Amino acid sequence: MQATTQLIHSIPVDPLTGAISVPIYQTSTFVQEAPGVNKGYDYARSGNPTRAALESLVAQLENGHTGAAFASGLAAIDAVVKLLETGDEVIAVDDIYGGAFRLFEQVYRKFGINVTYVDTTNPENVLNALTPKTKLIWIETPTNPTLKITDIKAIAAIAKEHGCWLCVDNTFASPALQKPLELGADLVVHSGTKYLGGHSDVIAGVVVTANADLGQKIRFYQNATGAVLGPVDSWLLIRGIETLHLRVRQHSASARAIAAFLQSHPAVDKVYYPGLATHPGHSIAASQSRGFGGIVSFSLKEDTQEAATAFVTSTHLFKLAESLGGIKSLVSHPAQMTHKSIPAEKRKAAGVVDSLVRLSAGLEDTEDLIEDLRQALDSLLAKKTAAEQRPTAAAPQKKAVAEVVV
Repeated sequence: MQATTQLIHSIPVDPLTGAISVPIYQTSTFVQEAPGVNKGYDYARSGNPTRAALESLVAQLENGHTGAAFASGLAAIDAVVKLLETGDEVIAVDDIYGGAFRLFEQVYRKFGINVTYVDTTNPENVLNALTPKTKLIWIETPTNPTLKITDIKAIAAIAKEHGCWLCVDNTFASPALQKPLELGADLVVHSGTKYLGGHSDVIAGVVVTANADLGQKIRFYQNATGAVLGPVDSWLLIRGIETLHLRVRQHSASARAIAAFLQSHPAVDKVYYPGLATHPGHSIAASQSRGFGGIVSFSLKEDTQEAATAFVTSTHLFKLAESLGGIKSLVSHPAQMTHKSIPAEKRKAAGVVDSLVRLSAGLEDTEDLIEDLRQALDSLLAKKTAAEQRPTAAAPQKKAVAEVVV
């Protein structure tokens, strides 16, 4: 059975009423037949039928054992970090999402959990960073925002050999394109806000584990700390997932065409998209994914924040906003937005230069999106040309002083 068909028919019909849409169980508690005797639910923080349907669905999507839904992507990341103890160490991808960096550095470092950031596109860097205290390897692939590609299977082999967990942030690819657990990862996290939800109308996070033991631990922290996803938001995420494969197919097609256009424009310096044959991770991405996704990043030849700001405020269809993966196209400037919490020197070392722009291709017509980018880039070039041709104001002439003869 094809993935799209399997997904649609993995969403259960309500056994009580036959409702084809999963019901929203908007309740905080459940009546018990006797103390401790219930129909599977007692209090909605611990479990809710709508959320349970979502968690089962995402576990199937990722071919994992246990799914757990959280109030945000960062809450999902937080639950994974709670698997660690004081003194444990993490190896993380250097081009990391700014929110994850903030969580690692400003929340967990003070509890004695230290993180080392390396370029995980080269497995040797991970091997060299390992210590006896390393308990977790954290990767994004593609990364946010420079779309670096890490060989999941190679890093999973390293993790298993050294007794570490491997967690993959699969937000950018989504399970429509990539299934890290099948490649050896132990955990997968998602910002469900992005491609899973797909409509820019819900904040959510998901963790999927490869085995029951890890699943039980994540579920414990989900209940103990309480950052659970509510029933309405769970329903919205199910509704979004129903069209995931169709949406990602169009997002990817538009992104591929946009990347090709950007390569040809004189205002553009570098284009970052794994679907380009010139991308250093193209062959690995092709081997571990069924497509290259809907995100394109690029830098401008005029490498300044001013140039980037001028561009992101000149588009019409690409709306300037945080987030990605929705039906409407979005544009952002990572240095001033998603990655602002990362020190400038670390940002630039990871490739997040001042002029880097990130695009999230929506579901508009591809030609319209390209034309919008063309007019914004052409406008940028025109302003630069005009500034270069503007005559420099002549220096004021000194007044002649008459020679005085005494």
